Amino acid sequence: MLRNVLYKQIEARAPWGLEMQARNRAMLYLVASGQARLELEGREPIVLEPKHVAFLPRGAAHVLRDSKTSVPSAVCDGTRSRPTSTTRRIGGRGARTSIVAAFLELDRAPPPLLGRPPEVVVFSGDASSSDPLAAATIALVLAELEKPRPASVLVLQRLADVLVVQAMRILAEQPACQARQQQGLVALSDPPIHDALSLMHAQVDHAWSVADLAARVGLSRSGFAARFTELVGEPPLQYLARWRVARAAELLRDTAEPVSTIAERVGYESTPSFNKAFKRWQGTSPGAYRRAGSLPT
Repeated sequence: MLRNVLYKQIEARAPWGLEMQARNRAMLYLVASGQARLELEGREPIVLEPKHVAFLPRGAAHVLRDSKTSVPSAVCDGTRSRPTSTTRRIGGRGARTSIVAAFLELDRAPPPLLGRPPEVVVFSGDASSSDPLAAATIALVLAELEKPRPASVLVLQRLADVLVVQAMRILAEQPACQARQQQGLVALSDPPIHDALSLMHAQVDHAWSVADLAARVGLSRSGFAARFTELVGEPPLQYLARWRVARAAELLRDTAEPVSTIAERVGYESTPSFNKAFKRWQGTSPGAYRRAGSLPT
């Protein structure tokens, strides 16, 4: 199961509206019945019909409501929750809309090779769907909602996991993402840059310098720095700093090792310097990050 995927059922009756601030998490909405209007700044509103899915991979601020005249309420929920059968009910006494929402926590600073995806991707589970696997998952979700059975909460949680993965697949096929992936492939197919990335990934605790890396891959210091920045999207030591923090975040989530030990494992000589770097890239301290990850999910 994906880490920290949360799903929630929403039963809304017109007039209704939800206003979501930008969050460091991907968001997905599946309209089970009724209709919803998704609004993002600078874009035309998107009308979501039954079996339509909207995936917001960057957690962009948005409004979801039944009509442009409905006043949205600010959403102030947390980032983690345990699966629950409680359905969120909002709105008045008018037309009904049923929605399944899913949320997936994101790292604050993903590696640049992953690129910057579009704000929203919309796909459907109807007969015209270009992705039969996604359509089949949507059909399973709707069937479980229509006739709940024992352990439906857990079944829906797993289906939400699968639907998020399928949304990511569809996202990866978008032209903007394919262009960025192509750039990443160019970087990985360039022997000196591939070798430098491999060195940093394999020996994250090593005190790398640009000169050291350049020497190891057979380039001059200036030539290597320029080539790496052009192909990867940022300077070598900035990439290394982000990679170290990403690795540290995994260790904080998955082990009980002291912060000082993790700092050493990812190449920091002192805990204060590690704390500073971690907060710069993740937006919180290592201790707070670990405590948040230990909350029930």
